[in-house]
Amino acid sequence: MLAKDILIDAYGRIQEEVHSAVQGLDPDALCHRPGGSGNSIAWLVWHLTRVQDDHVADAGGFEQLWLSQDWAERFGLDLPRADTGYGHTSGQVARVRVESGSLLTGYHDAVHERTVDFLRGLTAKDFERVVDERWDPPVTLGVRLVSVLSDDLQHVGQAAYLRGLLQSAAS
Repeated sequence: MLAKDILIDAYGRIQEEVHSAVQGLDPDALCHRPGGSGNSIAWLVWHLTRVQDDHVADAGGFEQLWLSQDWAERFGLDLPRADTGYGHTSGQVARVRVESGSLLTGYHDAVHERTVDFLRGLTAKDFERVVDERWDPPVTLGVRLVSVLSDDLQHVGQAAYLRGLLQSAAS
């Protein structure tokens, strides 16, 4: 199995978990913030998708779907268009509100499809290409893709945990 095939499988697992975390929840559940200030499922899924969209687009040299497919307008968030959620304050987290889970999964599915298409075209040599020289050592494409994968898995796990908390409180 090639590295790109492993990554395609791993990113597919993120997509499955995003759908599981969001499926059937109403806007109040999606936007519920544990303790009144924690990250909501909506914020977690939006953020993990924004990071994937931003980082894969940058590495692949193409425009983010958030901007090119009008997802920023569809979400209508009171945030800068290029915002990915990194370093958000509690007030900024509160601005990520959605009216349906289908908005979150629609955006995530579009980004997932773009990511998989990008991964399918990679060769073993591509993973060695430096994509970010601001770090020491510079970040290669392989490291960047694993970094995004790790971040996304953590956030989708948090969303799944929060869904479980909401469901146990309702029963």
